[in-house]
Amino acid sequence: MTNDESTANGEAQRVMFRRSGFVILSSFACRVIALRRRVIRASSFLLLIFAPALQAADNLGVLGDHPRWSVLEHYQETITHDEFADLINDVYCTHGFAPDLIEINEKTARILLNREAKTFFTLRFAENEDGRKPVPRLWRSAKSLPPTREEKSLTSLKIGLDPGHLGGKWAKMEERWFQVGNSPPVQEGDLTLRVARLLAPRLREFGAKVFFVRNSDEPITAKRPDDFRELARKILIKNGVPQPRADVLDPNDPEKEQTIRWQSEILFYRYSEIRRRAALVNFKLHPDLVLCLHFNAEGWGDPNNPTLTDTNHLHLLVNGSYLAEELEFDDERFEMIRRLLSRAYDEELPLADTIAATMARQTGLPPYEYPTTNTTTKVGTSGYVYARNLLATRLYRCPVVYCEPYVMNSKDVFARIQAGDYEGVRNVNGAERKSIFREYADSVTEGLVDYYSKARK
Repeated sequence: MTNDESTANGEAQRVMFRRSGFVILSSFACRVIALRRRVIRASSFLLLIFAPALQAADNLGVLGDHPRWSVLEHYQETITHDEFADLINDVYCTHGFAPDLIEINEKTARILLNREAKTFFTLRFAENEDGRKPVPRLWRSAKSLPPTREEKSLTSLKIGLDPGHLGGKWAKMEERWFQVGNSPPVQEGDLTLRVARLLAPRLREFGAKVFFVRNSDEPITAKRPDDFRELARKILIKNGVPQPRADVLDPNDPEKEQTIRWQSEILFYRYSEIRRRAALVNFKLHPDLVLCLHFNAEGWGDPNNPTLTDTNHLHLLVNGSYLAEELEFDDERFEMIRRLLSRAYDEELPLADTIAATMARQTGLPPYEYPTTNTTTKVGTSGYVYARNLLATRLYRCPVVYCEPYVMNSKDVFARIQAGDYEGVRNVNGAERKSIFREYADSVTEGLVDYYSKARK
């Protein structure tokens, strides 16, 4: 599930910025939507949180960094007017934006740096495709890699595996936990880590260098919820809760998001954790590709007495489809422009389409259809891929393919999860099939091999 900021928490965390304060949709709010529409995945819960700007000039997202606009100087004349305009209009800004944020002219684009200071960055376009300068980046595209044999089509490719969420003792806090009767609980973070550990050796067999962004059920960030209690208190006060309660007294309390504990936990496992993973990816691992591994879910209600559904589906995400409100944040606007100029989309979309095709073939799952286009834009040709602005897909400075197969609380997937991992095939829920974990790992491997073998012939 996406946190957006991520799950999609991020796992979708949609931070809706207002000039008077921050708004982040809460997991609880998303659950309400899920219960009403039965379509929002637990992993895509958007959480209502608001991060306060401590100074008027700090127009930043939650725990965001000040943008280094000077970095964009390295991208001068690396993109044509038409390429830039197409990516802005068809991929990244499909929901529109304030006219002073990005102004596209014949030879340049003018990008707002700071509205209060009235400062702008001017990007110069290449006159034509032949006159484009090389794009500066640390990751390598498939076409830039040397030819190789099909049985070693991933040779020297550096792949980061990012198993979504945490699992373990953190699963209940993350709201990525449910249990049916006395059966073992379903914890998304544990499921994604199991898939990653099966996937890694498969990719290495084809020559890939594989790195784990997370390889345990412990956080990457050194921070913990208590480190954010004061910030959580300020957030609540700024958003109209003058005397916020300290603790969540009842997990089913509809006002639990107004407590310091709940807000501080969100700041810990969603924002601090994902930003720390991004730092690991960008400054240490330097992969050519990151695979964000998730499981999906429909609204399950009470996690101790969850609703199981007949619904099951699959989709993949790439970065894009920024909301107009999100582009108001200086750091998000900068991160979007840098990502656009890096041409990550040119690599991650055909990759996602190829992986979607192999996952659909092996799982037999239909494509997920978002109930609204308010936060997403369907892209590609497979019918399974959407652009969406998640924290991980935005911050990781390389192509990112975000996988969201299987509805964890569907009757069929629940039975397969309870069956555990095993070799070969077994009769599970009336059908002969692989372990769900191996099916996931095998289908992703097949997609990567298919894509890179064709690109590197």
